[in-house]
Order: sequence, then C-alpha cells, then structure tokens
Amino acid sequence: MAVLQTLVCLTAIGMFMELAMAANHTVGGASGGWDTSTDLQSWVASQTFAVGDNLIFQYTPNHDLLEVTKADHDSCQTSSPLQTYTDGNTVIPLTSPGKRYFICGTLGHCSQGMQIEIDTLATSTPPSASPSPSSPPSASPAPETSPSPANTPESAPGSPLSPDAPSAESPTLASPPLSSANKSSSRTCLTLGFGLVLMVLLAL
Repeated sequence: MAVLQTLVCLTAIGMFMELAMAANHTVGGASGGWDTSTDLQSWVASQTFAVGDNLIFQYTPNHDLLEVTKADHDSCQTSSPLQTYTDGNTVIPLTSPGKRYFICGTLGHCSQGMQIEIDTLATSTPPSASPSPSSPPSASPAPETSPSPANTPESAPGSPLSPDAPSAESPTLASPPLSSANKSSSRTCLTLGFGLVLMVLLAL
C-alpha cells in the first residue's frame, strides 16, 4: 500500500509540475514580434520549447503564418503549406516532441528572416520515468520482511519457542507500522505536492 501511495504521489506531483511549468512563448519576445524587423533566429536560440507549451504569433495584416515542411522552410517555398493562418494572433500548441517549421507567406518576407525552426523537447517523459526506477527498491524491502517470519516456523517445527514468537509478535507489529506509514506518506505527499506547485507558481 505504501509503495502504491508513493507512486500515485509522485505521479500527481509530476502532473502538477508539468502543468505549472507549461509556458507561452510569444514569438519575437516582448519587444519584437512576427515581423521582418525582429531577429527571430536569436529569439529561437534563447528559448527552450517543451511539450505542453504554446507558440503565440502576433502579426499585422501584411503578414501571415505558414507551417511548412523542412524543405519548404529552407527554400522559402510558400506554394504548399501544411497549415495557413491569417488571424493576426495565432496560438500553436506544442503537443508532441520534434521539429516544426514556420514562415511568412508574404512575398520576400521569408528571405528577409521571417522563418523559424522550433524543436520541441519531450520533457513530459522524464518525470513519469523517474518514479518507476525508484519503486522496485521500495517494493523489495516488503517481501524481505515477510519471508523471515515464515522461515522460522518451518526451520524449527519441533522447538516449543518458535510457534510463540511468530504468532504473537509478527501480526501485532506488522499492522501498526503500515497504517502509520500510510498516514505519514499521504501527509508528506500532499505537503510536497502543494509546496512544489506553490514554488513553481511563485517562480513564474
């Protein structure tokens, strides 16, 4: 039970942190935008994009936004975009890891620097993978304690002292630590979870 509660606790904390750490990236930064005057390549190089983040493109009517293939990005080819946006305030959710390519479809703007390559990192997998290696060590002590009392009655069936020890001591000592451990682990879990979420929110 304690192992299951720990796994649930770690998973919940990971989900809270992932939600709290999801970021909105306004393309070009606070002092720039999706235009020809912003150094978009330097802006991309200064950012880290992760699954769950959003790209926000803000642009005037003389611009648009095309999502294209790598080949079309590299050659500034606008004839066969994957997606076309013209609303002036486009939000692109980064839902999966990998590279995505965006250019402006206005004639000459791509060659003037309105093209970006976004490399989204799969940061959602490490938090979920980290609890699993820690669970086997915590699960191993539980089976180690149970065989030890079970071996004593088998090894000494003829001795009069062995039946008294396992029957009287093992059941009474085993139940209270589990219940107290469950209570303390759940309290610790809640405290850690709320503490981490509050720290992340305050950091933002």
